[in-house]
Amino acid sequence: MSANGSAANGARSRSIAIIGAGPGGLCAAIRLKNAGFSNVAIFERAAGVGGTWYHNRYPGAACDVQSHLYSFSFEQKRDWTRPYATQPEIKAYLEHCVAAYELEPHLRLGTGVTSATWDDDRSHWVLVTDGGERVEADIVVSGIGMFNDLHVPEIPGLADFAGTIFHSARWNHDHDLTGETVGVIGSAASAVQFVPEIAKQAGQVHLFQRTANWVLPKADTPYTTEEVERFVTDPVAVAQHRWQVFRMIEGVITFSNPQALQMAEQFGRQNIALVEDPELRRKLTPTEPYGCKRPLISNEYYPTFNRPNVELVTDGVSAITTDSIETVDGRSRPVDTVVLATGFATDRYLSAIAVTGRGGVTIDDAWADGAQAYLGITTAGFPNLFILYGPNTNNGSIITMIEHQVAYMVRQLRRMDADDLAWIDVRPDVMERYNTELQHDLDGVAVWQAGCNGYYRAASGRIVTQWPHTMSEFRRRTQRPDAGAYASA
Repeated sequence: MSANGSAANGARSRSIAIIGAGPGGLCAAIRLKNAGFSNVAIFERAAGVGGTWYHNRYPGAACDVQSHLYSFSFEQKRDWTRPYATQPEIKAYLEHCVAAYELEPHLRLGTGVTSATWDDDRSHWVLVTDGGERVEADIVVSGIGMFNDLHVPEIPGLADFAGTIFHSARWNHDHDLTGETVGVIGSAASAVQFVPEIAKQAGQVHLFQRTANWVLPKADTPYTTEEVERFVTDPVAVAQHRWQVFRMIEGVITFSNPQALQMAEQFGRQNIALVEDPELRRKLTPTEPYGCKRPLISNEYYPTFNRPNVELVTDGVSAITTDSIETVDGRSRPVDTVVLATGFATDRYLSAIAVTGRGGVTIDDAWADGAQAYLGITTAGFPNLFILYGPNTNNGSIITMIEHQVAYMVRQLRRMDADDLAWIDVRPDVMERYNTELQHDLDGVAVWQAGCNGYYRAASGRIVTQWPHTMSEFRRRTQRPDAGAYASA
C-alpha cells in the first residue's frame, strides 16, 4: 500500500488503511470493497480476526445483545444456537464474514500499528507498524474501538506476586485452576460471566467487589432444533425476530422511562433474592439507580454466592504480597492465582496508539479534555481519518451503530471522489457545537449523573463513551448531507 492512489488518479484508487480486524474493521472493509474501493489493507496485531471476540476468551464469555441483532444486516446469521451468543459462536461468525467477502488478501495479521502521522504536504498518512515498516495511506480507518487498552489497577505489590496473574481479557488457558485458591479483583461485566464458571473448578474463589452492580435475569434458553430450523428456512421469521429485538432495545437504551427503570430494579432485586444469605444479599444490592453503570445480565452469578467455596469481599484491596491479597481491614487472604477483572481504559479510543495530526498536534493533546469527535467519527485537525466505535457512540447494538458509521464514511469518500478532493477535515466549530449539544443531552440522562464510578467518563468528568439517544436517531443524523461541516481541498 502506498499513497500513490490519489483522488487525481481516479475514484477508487485511494489507498485505505484499516487498523483493527474486529467487527468495525471487517464491516468497513466489506462495505468499501462493495463500493469499489479495492486498495484496502487491514492491520491487525493479533493472529486472528474478531477484535474483542478474539481476545476475550474467558470462561462464560458471551454477548449482552441478543444474537439476531448481533450480525450485520447484509450478512445475517440465522442459525444462532441461543438468544445470547457465546464468544466462540460470535468469533466463528466474524471468521465466516472474512471468508464470504474474500477479505483474506487484505488482512495483515500479526501486524500492529504503533503510530500514524499526517503529512500535510503530501496529503496522506504515514503509519509505522510494530515491525518498523512504514506504510503510506490516503485514508485511515480506526477500528480499534473502546475495548482495546487493558486497565491494570495500581495496587501496591501487584508486580511482586509470585503466583499466576492475568487479566480476564487475556485469559491464560494454559493455567489449570482446578483446586486452586483464586482471587478475582473486579465484579463487573467479565466477572459476572466467568466467576460462576471458575467456581465449579477452583477450590476457593475470593471475589473482591468495589461496588455492587445491577445484574438482571437473562432470557437465554437455547433454541430448539425446530426453532433454529425455522430461522434458517424462513427469512420472514428472522426479519420479524430481529425487528422485535431492535424495538425492545430502542425502547430502553435512553433510560428515560421511569416505569421501565423501576421494573428493571424490581427484576434485579428478584434476581438478588436467589442469594440465600441476607447479609450477602445486602452487599450485592446496588446503592445507585439502575442504568447508572453498565447494565449486566446473568442467571448464574447470584446463585454462585450460595456455594461454600465462594466469598464476596467488599473491603477494599490495599496491597498484594507475593502470595496473598490484603484488604483495608488488615486481613490477608492467601491465593494461588489473581485474575484482574478490571476492564479497559475505554476513554482512550485511537489514542491507544501515537497519532499526530496537522501542525504536529497529537490526538492526546487534542483530546486533553476527553475524547470527542463529530458524530463520533471524525475529529478536527486529523484529515482523512474515520473512527469506528468512536467517542459517544456506545449504546444499543454496536453492530448496528458501526454499520451507520461505515455507511457515513463511504458516503464521505464517494463525495471526495466526486469532487476530486485530496482531503477533508471536520471544521473545529462544527465539532465543538456538536459536542456541546451532545453533552447537554447526556446531562439530561438522569441515571448517568448519579455519581457512579463507571467507565463512561474521562478524567475531566466528561462522558466520552455513551450515545444518549436511540440507534434510529444516530442513523438519522449520519444520513444528513453535511458537506459544509468539512474543510477540504
